[in-house]
Amino acid sequence: MGTKQLEKTGTAEQSLKQTKETEAVQTANKEKEDVKTCKQQKKLQKQEKQKTEKLRRRIFPIWLRIIVVLLLAVGALVAGLMIGYGVIGEGVPQDVLEKETWQHIIDIVKKEK
Repeated sequence: MGTKQLEKTGTAEQSLKQTKETEAVQTANKEKEDVKTCKQQKKLQKQEKQKTEKLRRRIFPIWLRIIVVLLLAVGALVAGLMIGYGVIGEGVPQDVLEKETWQHIIDIVKKEK
């Protein structure tokens, strides 16, 4: 091989390496741009969604719902106690609300004299 041929193959190899490097850089740049565009697209979609959605205003707030549910639970408990003591136990339903009734029940359960 002559020196000209070696120079040609050497320059060909160098140019091949350079093209590979530039292609790698270009693909990396494209990937970065794709990521940016994906983020931008998501941001745009979110903005459009916010524009189209109506703001939800609660007429019956959550804290009020919790209070109402607790009051209904207490009411159901009292109603159940009154039915159980008055109808099933053949007592006076209003007696279930007195402290002496519950003290008597506790004494019976503990069997204290």
